[in-house]
Amino acid sequence: MIAFRLHPITIEIVQGDIAAETTDAVVNAANNHFWMGAGVAGALKARGGPDIEVDAMAQGPVEPGECVVTNGGALPARYVVHAAVMGQDLQTSGELIGRATRNTLQTAELHRPSSVSFPAFGTGVGGFPLETCARIMIEAVRQHVPEASSLTLVRFVLFSDRAHRIFTDIARELLGARNP
Repeated sequence: MIAFRLHPITIEIVQGDIAAETTDAVVNAANNHFWMGAGVAGALKARGGPDIEVDAMAQGPVEPGECVVTNGGALPARYVVHAAVMGQDLQTSGELIGRATRNTLQTAELHRPSSVSFPAFGTGVGGFPLETCARIMIEAVRQHVPEASSLTLVRFVLFSDRAHRIFTDIARELLGARNP
C-alpha cells in the first residue's frame, strides 16, 4: 500500500479485491442501467447478494456519468455507489470516467461516509487505458479535496499487479511524495 496525504483526505493505492473492502462505501463501475454482470459488478453482486443489483436497477436508468447509492448487502461496506461509467454499448471515455469519478465523490459526501474504495473505472469491459484512467481519477480526487466534508480516505483498489503499479506511478507523478 502507498498513501498520499492531501488534507483532509488520504489517498491510498492497494492491490486487492474491492468486494472485501471495509471502507464505508465501495464503488461499482457500472453501466447506466445498473445490471451487474462480470468484473467489479459481478464480484460485488456475488459477495454482497442480488439485492444490490435489484436496488440499483430500480433507480435507473441514468445518464452515463451519474451515480446511485444502494446498501452494501452482505458486503463489509455499508454502501455501494454505482457509477455509470458506460452506457448499454459498454463503451466509455475519459470524459465519462472523469464525470463518474466527480459525481461519485459528491454523491458519497451526501451519505457522510469517512471512507470510499474505487476500482479503476472502465478498464475492464470498457477497455479504457489504465494510464489515462489513473490520471483522470486521481486528478478528480485531488480537485475534490477543497470540497471534502466527510471523506477522509479515498482508496483505489486494483486487482492486478500492473494496475497497482500504474496507479502508484501516476499518483507519485501527480501528487509527489506525500506519504503520511
